[in-house]
Amino acid sequence: MHAIRRQSGFFARIFPFLLLAPALIFIFFVQLYPGLYTFYLSTRDTEGAVSKYIGFKNYDLVFNSAIFKESVVHTLIFLVGYVSLTLIAGLLVALVLNRKLRWSGLYITLIFIPWVLSDVIVGYIWKLYADPGSGLLSPFFALPILGLNGDPLLIASPPESYFEGIPFPPAPAMYYVIFAAAWKALPFTTLLLLAALQTVPKEVTESARIDGANHRQLFFNITLPLILPTLLVTLFNLTLGGMNGVGMIFSLTGGGPGSATEVLSYLLYSIGFGQLNFGRAAALSVVIFAVNLTLIILSLRISRSRAELI
Repeated sequence: MHAIRRQSGFFARIFPFLLLAPALIFIFFVQLYPGLYTFYLSTRDTEGAVSKYIGFKNYDLVFNSAIFKESVVHTLIFLVGYVSLTLIAGLLVALVLNRKLRWSGLYITLIFIPWVLSDVIVGYIWKLYADPGSGLLSPFFALPILGLNGDPLLIASPPESYFEGIPFPPAPAMYYVIFAAAWKALPFTTLLLLAALQTVPKEVTESARIDGANHRQLFFNITLPLILPTLLVTLFNLTLGGMNGVGMIFSLTGGGPGSATEVLSYLLYSIGFGQLNFGRAAALSVVIFAVNLTLIILSLRISRSRAELI
């Protein structure tokens, strides 16, 4: 009798783990194993079927390459422009839609269309817009005020750099990529911020209006602090998406002109699938993973700090 009870008690303790086992096995083979194999591959030099251990030489080659340093600057420029433009535009559109306009449901449906398109499709669409022969936006890009000197936007050379060894200011194509990427991400950002705006208590804003607060004071002293957690989540979500997105660059500019729009994610693609240098590509992917992990930890810490303050 005691033996039966001991067996049933043991089974009761391991039963939850048995229920989780299929999901854990799936996660291991889909996420954990590829990650571990990527780190293993980053320490090897692979040529065809021949593979040899070279330690951290791939990391040294990646960090000391000129194209890596240039891609880091391109990535920072892209992230700052893309995240800033998307957040500001998304907040402005959300503020307008929060006014309960007529047909607001239709407007929300229409602005959500870009979100359901893939990055590659969006890149090809905006590439057609900039086509010098038949593009919808090509007459605008031909205006002399843009300083393209008659060159097509996507192949116009970048201006002379302000700093030696740092590609800044960026090529005109980078601004175009930032605008296209922001257009793609705008719907989801708008919906997140609109949902946050609708949680702001009406009683608080009405009391502030009675006390004489104007629109600017209402926004900066009441609305903005209340939606700040959603703004932070959106900020990190956009940063992670921009850090890892490659489809837009692939279909819109291909990293060009030259390497003027080659961000880290596209550099990873070009090293791995263009040069077939999988060891060096794996080393770069580990570096990108470390950056992503840092952003995620930072996001969780900020969210936890905000929750403790509340």
